Amino acid sequence: MFSAQASSEISAVDLFCGIGGLTHGLAQSGISVRAGIDTDESCQYAYETNNPEAQFVAADICDMTGSDIESHLADAAVSVLVGCAPCQPFSSHNRKLRKVADCSLVGEFARLVEEARPDFVSMENVPGLAKHTAFSDFLTTLERLGYQHDEAVVSCADYGVPQTRKRLVLLASRLGPIQILQGGGRSYTVRDFINDLPSIEDGEAHPDDPAHVAMALSDLNRQRIQQSRPGGTWLDWDESLLSACHRDSYYPAPYGRMRWDDAAPTITTQFCYYSTGRFGHPEQDRAISVREGALLQTFPVNYEFFKGGESGSVRDAARQIGNAVPVRLAEAIGESILEACNAR
Repeated sequence: MFSAQASSEISAVDLFCGIGGLTHGLAQSGISVRAGIDTDESCQYAYETNNPEAQFVAADICDMTGSDIESHLADAAVSVLVGCAPCQPFSSHNRKLRKVADCSLVGEFARLVEEARPDFVSMENVPGLAKHTAFSDFLTTLERLGYQHDEAVVSCADYGVPQTRKRLVLLASRLGPIQILQGGGRSYTVRDFINDLPSIEDGEAHPDDPAHVAMALSDLNRQRIQQSRPGGTWLDWDESLLSACHRDSYYPAPYGRMRWDDAAPTITTQFCYYSTGRFGHPEQDRAISVREGALLQTFPVNYEFFKGGESGSVRDAARQIGNAVPVRLAEAIGESILEACNAR
């Protein structure tokens, strides 16, 4: 592994940084992240509070040039450009890949790589991106510029993330061969990450942690979750609690409850809602809290989301957490880059 002195000379810029999942994991691996760039200014407090060495830059990468990236990396011995472009256009939930503005962001990422020529590049996204021309065009750009690259769809569980989440990871290097480090360590469960948190009711925030707050349930949904067993779904309910859409559906995932000793489902931007997936707490009658969702994304327990020590928008926090790169996966990405540096 790289020495502490050497790794401190490896500096990165994080595109589409959000609240800093990728930044935080890279920092834990030993890479200094100088700046995070995002258009969503609501992410700035969480990003800068938890990653004080990095600057949040509120900007659209479409309006940036390679010189803007280089200005943050001018004195870096080794430069890294990373990013996770918004993934909705490439998600498996979109049966038809939409031609929206987000699709062009991968191309803008490639443009900045060509203009800035960082030593290393990494992209993380949903597996569906690998089938899109935006990704093949990105690889073509890397090869034309002389980068060696490695890409794979990985299971986040292999890197210590307690989810069934799968992600596409790309690593590229101008300095020589690079490979994604193999995972395969211990598998973690929901219990390992959220069992120690105090009980709360739906609609309640814990007084000692404003992020341990759960969305309020309607009376009907409260009755429904009371009849859902661990691992269960709306198929567990009494007939009187079913809506017409349930009677006509063969898709039981909504209104699910997690199991303590299994991995969590993929933590999405909607995890705060009981009705949108298997996001019911294993035994408490509510959806998981903001803090629980963050822990399942492997953010540290002291990661701050709300300014002023008061609970903010649960919906916004869930969106930001669900969009984040799991911190432990990000750390593995950083370690892969350091390993490639060490092998030079």
